[in-house]
Amino acid sequence: MSFRVLIADKLDKQAVPILVDAGFEVVNKPGMNEDEIAAAIPGFDAVIVRSAAKITAKIIQAADCLKCIGRAGTGVDNIDVKAATAKGILVMNVPGGNTVTAAEHALAMMLSMSRMVPQADASMKAGKWEKSAFTGFEITGKTLGVVGFGKIGQIVADRALGLRMKVVAYDPIVPPFVIEAAGVTPVTTVADLMKVADIVSVHTPLNDKTRGLIGADMLACAKDGVMLVNCARGNIVDEAALIEALKSGKVRSAAIDVWSAEPFAEGSVAATLAAMPNVVATPHLGASTHEAQNRVALSIARQIRDFLNTGARFGAVN
Repeated sequence: MSFRVLIADKLDKQAVPILVDAGFEVVNKPGMNEDEIAAAIPGFDAVIVRSAAKITAKIIQAADCLKCIGRAGTGVDNIDVKAATAKGILVMNVPGGNTVTAAEHALAMMLSMSRMVPQADASMKAGKWEKSAFTGFEITGKTLGVVGFGKIGQIVADRALGLRMKVVAYDPIVPPFVIEAAGVTPVTTVADLMKVADIVSVHTPLNDKTRGLIGADMLACAKDGVMLVNCARGNIVDEAALIEALKSGKVRSAAIDVWSAEPFAEGSVAATLAAMPNVVATPHLGASTHEAQNRVALSIARQIRDFLNTGARFGAVN
């Protein structure tokens, strides 16, 4: 039987031959909006997305023979999993496909923030020599607080230990002995972590329990002059509260890769946060390496091929 697969996002080109060689018809149409995907989706057995395209309830309802939705990456907050489940459509991701890449970006953001690298670079490009304006901070001996000790959080902690940092971690699911076995000190609440960390790095999924997790109350618990990294999901950190904490100096600086809306609108809270002089801002680059994108594209193509041909459900999230 020949299946039809819609690729609705930019995907590494090496993924297509995997599906074509399996006898599938592949239509590659990245860049469509919700209405365009909804109009295109009838007749397709599978759809593949990364993070730009969103598979909404409207699109799912418009599908007439859709069997699976593949996310070439880890997070599935751009897919209405509840609507897909209600219609009997499998949602699958690529667990661990961009883990190292995301962890490395968080560390790069932390180092850039600590040494004010982007600000110094912008100054130099403007023809200035402002050496005294960019005195940074060593991370050696500092305490890193890792919020979320999943695969990415564990790699960040491991690399931070190699940089001679002290590491504490909070995770409501991972047992304390697992955290301790990694050479990391477990804490029982996010507030406890905020009280001791010089730098906080967020690595939780976005769900009802983590939405707004780092808000005004948690920031108030933090050490004065704390530095914050968020390469997880934008809505985990309350952007308005972070702006106020940055203005007051409670938070010395922040490095943000993820936002409440992507891309954000001019004049929005997210845009205001990104423009602050003590913020290092990147446009959701956590998974954006050649290695990671190749890895997740090949994996999701194989997962969809195997599911459609044999019913194998690797990476299923519903």
